[in-house]
Amino acid sequence: MRIDAYNQIAQVYGVQKVSKTQKAQSTSRLRDQVSISQAGRDYQVAKNAVSEASDIREDKVAQLKSQIGAGTYSVEVGSFASKLLEKYQ
Repeated sequence: MRIDAYNQIAQVYGVQKVSKTQKAQSTSRLRDQVSISQAGRDYQVAKNAVSEASDIREDKVAQLKSQIGAGTYSVEVGSFASKLLEKYQ
């Protein structure tokens, strides 16, 4: 029968499990540490500044509103058409 071969294999794996457990216990005393570089800190500061900045340029909006209100705002047809074509091509 092949039972003897199975028992031998089980014994081999049983011995390896013990050694792995002992190895894991000895390394559990170590502590993980994380350090962030200065470039990473600078990136985080810049990212926070950009996220807090407004998406709307209030000065530009006010200027356009005043031009529209005064009737002096004009759209260049050629420029508008070329930008429209660039977007959809």
